[in-house]
Amino acid sequence: QVQLVTSGGGLVQPGGSLTLSCAASGSIFSIYAMGWYRQAPGKQRELVAAITSGGNTNYADSVEGRFTLSRDNARNTMSLQMNSLKPEDTAVYYCNTVPPGVGVTPMWGQGTQVTVSS
Repeated sequence: QVQLVTSGGGLVQPGGSLTLSCAASGSIFSIYAMGWYRQAPGKQRELVAAITSGGNTNYADSVEGRFTLSRDNARNTMSLQMNSLKPEDTAVYYCNTVPPGVGVTPMWGQGTQVTVSS
């Protein structure tokens, strides 16, 4: 089982940028599809960006063109570059496998809070 640790969240003004990072304790990114999920207060957790083991990326319509997912298999890291942030992007962000919890423990880590507000 691999542990995933997310970091990089914070408070940013609308229109600003943030880069989130995900570090894995073992080699997982080249094996499984991976993704960035987020959960806003009172809402269900949603998948916003994903990358297949082969490197193909997909984005939710709400973040398409603003977020960019990348990974470094050699370093066991994954990142999410978030540009043109909007207040509705405010949420706790998590990295995980797609579907979630495959080969990872705990199923959901602590996540990182992103708050977009003026």
